[in-house]
Amino acid sequence: MNEPAAQAAMDAARQVLSRTFGFQDFRPGQAEILHSVLSGENVLAVMPTGSGKSLCYQLPAILREGLTVVVSPLIALMRDQVMQLQALGVAAGSLNSNNGPGENRRVERAIEEGKLRIVYVAPERFGVPGVVDLLRRGHVRLLAVDEAHCISQWGHDFRPEYLMLRDVVEALGQVQTIAVTATADAPTRADVIRKLFAREPQTFVRSFDRPNLHLAMVRKARAPKQIASFVEAHRGETGIVYCNSRKRTEKMAEMLSQLGHRAIAYHAGLEPELRSAHQDEFVQTDGVVVCATIAFGMGIDKPDVRYVCHADMPQTIESYYQEIGRAGRDGLPADTLTLWGEEDITLRRRQIADSDLPRDRRTVALRKLDALVALCEAPGCRRQALLRAFGEESKPCGNCDGCASRHRLYSGKIEAQKVMSAILRTSGRFFARHVAKILTGELTEEIRHHAHDQLKTFGAGRDRSEAEWRSIFRQLQATDLIAQDAEDHDRWIVTESGRKVLRGEEDLQLRPLPGREERMEAPKARLGEDLTTKEQQIFAALKALRRDLAREEHKPAYVIAPDRTLMELATHRPRNLEEMAEIHGIGEAKLARYGQVFLEVILGHER
Repeated sequence: MNEPAAQAAMDAARQVLSRTFGFQDFRPGQAEILHSVLSGENVLAVMPTGSGKSLCYQLPAILREGLTVVVSPLIALMRDQVMQLQALGVAAGSLNSNNGPGENRRVERAIEEGKLRIVYVAPERFGVPGVVDLLRRGHVRLLAVDEAHCISQWGHDFRPEYLMLRDVVEALGQVQTIAVTATADAPTRADVIRKLFAREPQTFVRSFDRPNLHLAMVRKARAPKQIASFVEAHRGETGIVYCNSRKRTEKMAEMLSQLGHRAIAYHAGLEPELRSAHQDEFVQTDGVVVCATIAFGMGIDKPDVRYVCHADMPQTIESYYQEIGRAGRDGLPADTLTLWGEEDITLRRRQIADSDLPRDRRTVALRKLDALVALCEAPGCRRQALLRAFGEESKPCGNCDGCASRHRLYSGKIEAQKVMSAILRTSGRFFARHVAKILTGELTEEIRHHAHDQLKTFGAGRDRSEAEWRSIFRQLQATDLIAQDAEDHDRWIVTESGRKVLRGEEDLQLRPLPGREERMEAPKARLGEDLTTKEQQIFAALKALRRDLAREEHKPAYVIAPDRTLMELATHRPRNLEEMAEIHGIGEAKLARYGQVFLEVILGHER
């Protein structure tokens, strides 16, 4: 497509953005991606959760003739997105094993007759005889692969059924392909490109920052009390508490229920009907807290989750990022809290050691664990450390526990010098635990074997415990004073920033050491607390109306209108439907269906 034609397509996309979705402009990064897709390019887009990845294939599907096929790993996501598109007046459907035979036949007929613009397909569905031929007859113009990291064994959520997608692309006549994901580091991106695309795609990697999320990571100290306090601060709001076992999810839900919260458990061991019912309750009802294993959440598109709590340390930085990303997808403020402790680290190391992973993947898993623990230990800005793990630099954010607790840091230059000296004197070939034993002067068999008891640094840190030295090691990793060699991941190096501290040219502030109880920062203000009294009254009345409409129509409340839309209605208070059409999220279909009843609530408070 030539540039004038591409620009005309972008102009049409902006009209659909406003008319159908009710959005006044693209979010950062969307326009460039859409330009490439509308120009016919293959695209790999890595964008943070909540940044509008789905719009990058939904808009082209609405603009073009023909069919767009969206590959999605979770049936719940398909059902949710199909419902939202249908509410916007878009012809959408899905093919999956949870549909009854009649529903799948109805969708198949609609594909044959050219009546659908978008069809969501579970990846294993491509193995069903006749499905690829059906899609070919449906004139597929675009194949969109959601959660594209699932195709890579180096990603954190590998799905073997994704490996057949390259053959599907070829069977559909090398159809244009867009792959989207929120979490893919450089090796994972390279693997996705190699396994999915016949030719090099246009690749877009957007900032991983989610500035509306408040980040906090705290050592466990009476964890049930810490969790209860955190959830209580968000009473009546929707949230997720992640736990590391099925039994723990049920105990957590029981504890929170006894405290008066609407809490439910979710894990893979529940009966399918109960598991589905619990997921529906979470998606469709306001104010539910779900206590879940990591089996819950991928693809959940509920925009008004106000908090995510990890009762136990997550598995990797990538999974942590994806799990906290389920909060605040509407762009409004949301809270996150992660509790962790030495027992979590020990458990995860044992799980990796006992796994049947090949040796190279076990090594990768241990490296990812070390990086996550370093993030937990990070002094200073938590967001800086998180983004640095994805290769992105940033300034202190002012919206994390690290920024809030700077006054509790201490000068750790001497301690840092001892750790870096031990690393250099052992050629960087040993990890935190071994370095800590050198500094405390513990004469282990390994230290004796390598003659590390002869080093000048042996016993130089007897004034601190092994746990304290491991903590310092991880903090140096989180602040990029030490790093794993880019070409030899089994070797630690002292970075240029680290050498400045080692030479005494710069100071270093470290977080308080293990054994000292960490103070939990109070959660941020609750949604709507910054509204005036009248605005709060209108917001509450609109939420009540939305709840009633959702019950009548058997839809999730946010499909009627997300919180952001209700807040804008409460603050702007449109006086007629023309003014209401300017509100975020009010497109033509929603204006026609709900505009008048929303307007009556607003005008009723003006009298």
